[in-house]
Parts: sequence; structure tokens; C-alpha cells
Amino acid sequence: MLRGKKILLGVTGSIAAYKSALLTRLLVKEGADVKVIMTPAARDFISPLTLATLSKNPVITELFEGNQWADHVRLGRWADVMVIAPLSCNTLSKMASGACDNLLMAVYLSATCPVIVAPAMDEDMWKHPSTKENLLKIISYGNKVIPVSSGELASGLFGEGRMAEPQEILDYVEGHLSASGDLAGKKALVTAGPTHESIDPVRFVGNYSSGKMGIEIAQNLRSRGAEVHLVLGPVSQPVSLNGLNVTRVRSAEEMYMAATSIFPFVDIAIMSAAVADYTPKDKSQEKIKKKEEEWALSFIRTRDILKSLGSMKKANQLLVGFALETQNEKENALAKLSSKNADMIVLNSLNDEGAGFGHDTNKITIFDKEGHTYPFDIKSKKEVAKDIVDMIIQKTNA
Repeated sequence: MLRGKKILLGVTGSIAAYKSALLTRLLVKEGADVKVIMTPAARDFISPLTLATLSKNPVITELFEGNQWADHVRLGRWADVMVIAPLSCNTLSKMASGACDNLLMAVYLSATCPVIVAPAMDEDMWKHPSTKENLLKIISYGNKVIPVSSGELASGLFGEGRMAEPQEILDYVEGHLSASGDLAGKKALVTAGPTHESIDPVRFVGNYSSGKMGIEIAQNLRSRGAEVHLVLGPVSQPVSLNGLNVTRVRSAEEMYMAATSIFPFVDIAIMSAAVADYTPKDKSQEKIKKKEEEWALSFIRTRDILKSLGSMKKANQLLVGFALETQNEKENALAKLSSKNADMIVLNSLNDEGAGFGHDTNKITIFDKEGHTYPFDIKSKKEVAKDIVDMIIQKTNA
């Protein structure tokens, strides 16, 4: 599938650089022409000779070597896709700010092709607010981020931050280069899962959302050719996120910040997450000890993500909301459609058997701003996702 494709592989200073050897081998085996660029720090983790041997091309590490100049502009225009794997925290920061102090950054800033990155760092670095902000920045620039995985890290800790495996990166690159379909060239934002609103370091207020519906929608959008940015709350079960640009969040405020940052750059936004309407007013920094008397919590409203996006929406953007109701379902859904300035509302009723949280099935009714109603029978969430995306395609092509 990659035969004849020209791929620039950027390798940065991370212990995960050893995986770049296998990735290079896999890319070459698939018929790609691979040229490797290494940062100076990357040479401390893997030998340029190893990657040169596997890629069958000289490895470039410096802008100037002897009397030769590495033409970063030509390199940036040569490739069909640029892949940076591993992407270190340091290089991520440089990509976000536009710093240009090594050959890799010079080529990145000159690249006219799509850029795909596979981050690798320790969990505390991965979860740092500056890292999250930098990821959102490079996504807003059009870069694509392959999700990290969880497992044993170089520090000996277990957690998020492991670079995706070489086969996963290969699959992502192949999927990107072969992307076609009704939504080819479109960008989509999907929110999914619950939010957890902290009470203290060990307790939170949450809901029963599994995130299944939103993830199925994101995957269907991706299969139809869209570039998908999934903002995912704290789901408890492992899910396949291959091919999606994933931003993991925990609280309603984090989901608000991520969604509003990505929304200006997409054509379609589907707000399927079960976001908390309220969050504890006072969050204790220490575990609250059990007492004999009653314990009362005060809550404040969270920011309304759908309404905020509705106020930002441009004429060429399609905004879809979800309404989970237990009474006056149609009236509440239509009120939400109007008040949030959405184009479509997908109604779930907990009164319908097999619908709502925790099920592998769902039963929906779609209302649009033109006054049409589209009821659907109970189906698997995969089939429901297809129905929703079919409706979106119909609207975008109208």
C-alpha cells in the first residue's frame, strides 16, 4: 500500500527511539522510500548507521556537514508524508512555538506535506498542562497525533506516555495516505465519554457514560475519509483509537478547553460526551475524612460546551448535539436544538429499552433546524453511528 510513497521519518531524543528501527524496516518492507532525519539528541539513543542501513538512505542529522548543506526546503517538499516518531516533549514544544534550532525543525517548518507525530514521554510529562497545550497547538496547525498507550515506562512507572507500537504507526500512515470517501478532506471534532468532577484527590462526581457511542461515531467518520479529532473523557474500558487524533481529558473544564480550541479548525462537530452540568464549588486538596455529621456539597455550573460552540459557529460548520432525556423528550430536545444554535440534535431516551449508557445498542431520533424529524429503530451503536454520519453527509452535501 505504501509502494512508491516518499516518507520522511524524524527521530528525536527519546528512549523510544529504538522503535524507530522497526518502524523504518516496516515502512521499507511496504515499499516506501524512507529518508531519516535525526536530532542531535536522538544519536544518544540509536545509531544513525542502524537507521541508514535499514532505510537504504543516508541519515541526515545536521544542517551543515563538512562543505555540504542539507537542503531542508527540498526535503520538506520531497515527501508525501512526514512522520516524527518518537516525538519528545522537547521537540513538541519547539513545534508548538516554531523554534528552529536543528535540521529536523527546519524540515518540519518547510514541509508542504502532512505531518504525523507519535509522542513518547513519561506520564507526568504527558499530563503536564503545557504538554496538553502544545498538543492542541500543533493539532490546530494541521498536524496529526497518534495516541500514546499505557504500560511500563522507562522510569519504571506504569501509566500513559508510551509511544504507539511501530505496526500501529504503520497502520495509521497507510490509513492516512489511502483516506477516501464521502468526507475526504473534511475535519471533524467528536467529544465522547463522561467527565469526572473532583471532590478531593480520591473522589469525584461522574456518570455512567461508557463513551461507546462517541467512539463509534469518530471511527465511522474516519472510515468515510474525515480527519477526526476525538476529545475523550475518562472511559474505563480499552477501546481501539487507531487513526484518530485523541485528546484525553478528565473534567468538564478540560473538555471545554479542548473542544473550543479545536472547533475553529473543523468542518463538523459532534458533541456526544456526557458532560457534567455541575462541578463541586470547593475541591479539597486532601482526602476528606469521614465524620459523624452529615456532609453537604455545594455545586456550581460548568461551562456549556455545545452553547459555546454554537455561538462560535460559522456558516460552513455543522454542529450536532446530543440530548439524553427521561421526560418530555421531544420538547426538551427541540428546546436544546434552538437554544444552542445547533444544526442537529440526536435524542436518546432512557425510557427506551436498550438505549442510553452502558448498552451496546441505542435508539435515537434526530431533529434538524429545518424542522424535520428522523426516527430510527433500535440498533447496535456501530449502526447508529453510521445513521448519524449518513445524515451529516446528507446535510453537508445539501
